[in-house]
Amino acid sequence: MTKDDMAMVAMEIVAYSGDARTKYLDAMEAIMGDEFDKAEALIKEGDDLILDAHNQQTELITKEASGESLEIGFLTVHAQDHLMTAMLLSDMDKRMLKAMKKKAGK
Repeated sequence: MTKDDMAMVAMEIVAYSGDARTKYLDAMEAIMGDEFDKAEALIKEGDDLILDAHNQQTELITKEASGESLEIGFLTVHAQDHLMTAMLLSDMDKRMLKAMKKKAGK
């Protein structure tokens, strides 16, 4: 995989993760407004985007595991950071949604 290919995959991970993060932040706002159905839909949209990002990450892991030498640069590390941050926000949204629904008796 060339350096340009690595940069392209990293940018896709950043883009998918960034879009997911936006969905999760919007979901948090919906949760705080007791709009639970809206929040669930936004979380699902975010999860779908995370899956796309994770698939790109898995491509890199598979290549390296098969013996291909990959040049990991700052952009790749940055992409991983975006992905993990979005995944953490997803977990927080799901826990917050559960707690707020319980509090509301739903």
